[in-house]
Amino acid sequence: MPVGKKIAVVGGGPGGYAAAFMAADLGLEVTLIDDRVNPGGVCLYEGCIPSKALLHVADLLQETKHASSWGIEFGLPKIDLDKLRTFKQNVVNKLTGGLAQISKQRKVQYLRGRAGFINSTTLRVTEVTGGQNDHNFDNIILATGSRPATVPGFLNEHPRVMDSTGALELQDAPKTLLVVGGGYIGLELGSVYASLGSKVTVVEMMPGILPGVDRDLVNPLAKRLDVLLASVLVNTKVVEMKDAGQGIAVRLEGPDVKEAEQVFERVLVSVGRKPNSEIPGLEKTAVTTNQKGFLEVDLQRRTKDPAIYAIGDVAGEPMLAHKASHEGRVAAEAIAGKKVAFEPRAIPAVVFTDPEIAWCGLTETQAEKEQREIKVARFPWAASGRATTLDRSDGVTKLLIDPKTEHVLGVGICGRGAGELIAEGVLAVEMAAQVSDLEMSIHPHPTLSETVMEAAEIYFGTATDIYRPKR
Repeated sequence: MPVGKKIAVVGGGPGGYAAAFMAADLGLEVTLIDDRVNPGGVCLYEGCIPSKALLHVADLLQETKHASSWGIEFGLPKIDLDKLRTFKQNVVNKLTGGLAQISKQRKVQYLRGRAGFINSTTLRVTEVTGGQNDHNFDNIILATGSRPATVPGFLNEHPRVMDSTGALELQDAPKTLLVVGGGYIGLELGSVYASLGSKVTVVEMMPGILPGVDRDLVNPLAKRLDVLLASVLVNTKVVEMKDAGQGIAVRLEGPDVKEAEQVFERVLVSVGRKPNSEIPGLEKTAVTTNQKGFLEVDLQRRTKDPAIYAIGDVAGEPMLAHKASHEGRVAAEAIAGKKVAFEPRAIPAVVFTDPEIAWCGLTETQAEKEQREIKVARFPWAASGRATTLDRSDGVTKLLIDPKTEHVLGVGICGRGAGELIAEGVLAVEMAAQVSDLEMSIHPHPTLSETVMEAAEIYFGTATDIYRPKR
């Protein structure tokens, strides 16, 4: 164990604080550098956590509307945005405050400020109080994250044009909202605003929402969004955007655009994220970036500079908090001298819309692109007892299977709670489980997790809840 080895972690998000905490547990002397009051990063302050708090409220509002079909009538909801913002902020404060306590318990030094390189092992930290000091370290882990991408020519600085950070501030519930980008962030936040009463229009330049995601997983969500949102326009571009006084005037081009020029009270631009790789003084090191701006790393997350590691969004896709956390732990262990590598078989992805979409491992889209032979076993939630009791049969669970070895290569789920269910799929792929392992594992009844077992039964043609004549 390298006792007394000093490391710095630049960036206090899920990757950064996971790296710092692991390094401290391994006996290293750790300094965590971030300009926020407490650790947490984008994920906890203006990303994963606050958005999920608001999505929970959105789900509740939609559930009360649907309850009339069960014989339960609720009055029109009264929405107090001040209280809703307070709820969201309390969630953020509780979690980030908890991280501050854990930092102290682990004896991690927390410096509030921004860091730049003097050389490969020296950082100049400009503290939020105005002071500036140089600090020497044996190793440095860069966990600087990412930021919302912007579109040239859009009114990116206009108060009525928001990115995901601005949308989560929830200044108001505009009568009309245009969401530019049909990816997971745009659809999640668009769903929140629609549930709060906004008339939401989504435009996506690709042929379908959630580009790259298997269409059989997207279709149930698309049907629900057709009801929730004012419109979803694919193959559509925003070609012009200008100030219209009490709104933003946009000009749209697309095959299904009925009204080319429209005015929206607010516009949310959600066209992806960019890595924060423009770190001051980085050119004084041997760290390199690729064409997309990500820092290049090896399996230990070490950059071309042997003293410097990089993790999370700044080190490449997928740009997901849980991927960053695992990379952070790997980097800390590598610095401590352990034999480790970041080589996951399956990194889960979740779209927290309603219904949720989750997948891991190989996808059908990827298999088709790579011309890989697979067999797909799908179990429709219309045959699930638990989904029926929830009145939510708009889902599907599928397994992607190697036809020669019968190993589970990937899992895809669309439906209520898919984000929770996908962990079983991750375990199956990581453990190189065969489809028979899932079939023979007794699942509790009635549950949504049963759909994983029954998808395996579909593969063998023995599903209890679906009859399919033998060929």
